[in-house]
Amino acid sequence: MTSGGGGSREQRPGLGETIAFLGRGHADVGLDEDDLAARPADQFAAWMGVALDAGLILPNSMTLATATKDGAPSARIVLLKGFDDEGFVFYTNHVSRKGRELAENPRAALVWHWAELERQVRAAGSVETVTTREAEAYWRTRPVGSRLGAWASPQSEVIAGRGELDRRLAEAEREHGADPPLPPFWGGYRLRPEEVEFWQGRRNRLHDRLRYRRAGRAWVVERLAP
Repeated sequence: MTSGGGGSREQRPGLGETIAFLGRGHADVGLDEDDLAARPADQFAAWMGVALDAGLILPNSMTLATATKDGAPSARIVLLKGFDDEGFVFYTNHVSRKGRELAENPRAALVWHWAELERQVRAAGSVETVTTREAEAYWRTRPVGSRLGAWASPQSEVIAGRGELDRRLAEAEREHGADPPLPPFWGGYRLRPEEVEFWQGRRNRLHDRLRYRRAGRAWVVERLAP
């Protein structure tokens, strides 16, 4: 077993058994159909507002799950950078693994987990690229270091070592200086949800799960068994 520090050590005795019994009790704070906003974007805004007010670290972090055209899945954490009635927006390298998978299979799923609030949100649907204008506007808000890093990293490719990244970063600094332009291989994606589920923890594992499901231009709300 390899430790996070790069060394190796024996597996901690009983660790598997300890994990098996990890859990927590849930407060009996419910989520009723009457509590929901008419549109999932408004409900998400309300819950995100609570997460922000609670001081959670990066409440906009979310799991993004994609798959190849053959259905082989992969998942990673990315940051939500915008949302509205049209969908949820994030940015990345178009030739990264997720970018390649979205190119061949433009469907994805998102999950936000706010453990401190005993809440979770899931969304799934089709994915499209945002316009160059949208990507450019967001790109200009990023710190210069992050913009140079996007130029320097051949994301998801095998590299020889950390020194290669340092070398590529130095090259990007020499070429682009203090105002790196938007790379042609970098931009944004918008997931247009076909369903959005709001999960609220409850006692006895009888959690509340309310799902918005798109039906034409309208949304249907359904309760799911926990």
